[in-house]
Amino acid sequence: MARAIIFDFDGVIADSEVLSNTVLAEIVTELGVPTTVEDAYRDYMGKRFLEVIAAIEKAVGRALPQSFNDQFQGRTLERFRKELAPIAGVREFIARFADVSRCIASSSSPDRLAVCLEVLEMTKLFENRVFSASAVARGKPHPDIFLYAAAEIGVPTRDCIVIEDSASGVMAGRAAGATVIGLLAAGHIRAGHAATLKEAGAHHLATDYVEVERIVSDLLSR
Repeated sequence: MARAIIFDFDGVIADSEVLSNTVLAEIVTELGVPTTVEDAYRDYMGKRFLEVIAAIEKAVGRALPQSFNDQFQGRTLERFRKELAPIAGVREFIARFADVSRCIASSSSPDRLAVCLEVLEMTKLFENRVFSASAVARGKPHPDIFLYAAAEIGVPTRDCIVIEDSASGVMAGRAAGATVIGLLAAGHIRAGHAATLKEAGAHHLATDYVEVERIVSDLLSR
């Protein structure tokens, strides 16, 4: 029986992937490699920041300046403060299942997560239950972050529902032994993504939080 809900963050709580990948595409283009937001989705989305750095260095053929981290994070957070919005229906979903244990398990950095939750006015909804992959040895698609988050909230992963929007996140959730819902509600979702998440192993697919609510209600009743 499901006893906890573990949310990914970008593309699941915050509609942030369009914004962050647009900034990333702009910066990589400025570094001399013309990059569209679609390129950024393909090459960088869902990875930990150190993995993104390595991928960009490979693309541009040289080491990035030490200022890159601060430049990217600064520009991204500035865009978030102006334009970040929640995924439609997520607040209502959280309220509907307010009595179910919940947490966030994300590839994003703790600082970025904190800023985004503040912008969205959702900090109190996840007080002391926000976990970053920077705290574990391996990022998604490895299960480490979900195993860590489940241990921190005291619920076995087999009793957790994971909500994810990326193939690597779905694979991580499956590898951890959780029940995984693939969510297709964010602005970056493209045609064919449902098939990608299903192939990655998603137990269920949902196009919005109305469908997620139906699935979760059924899982909690078993």
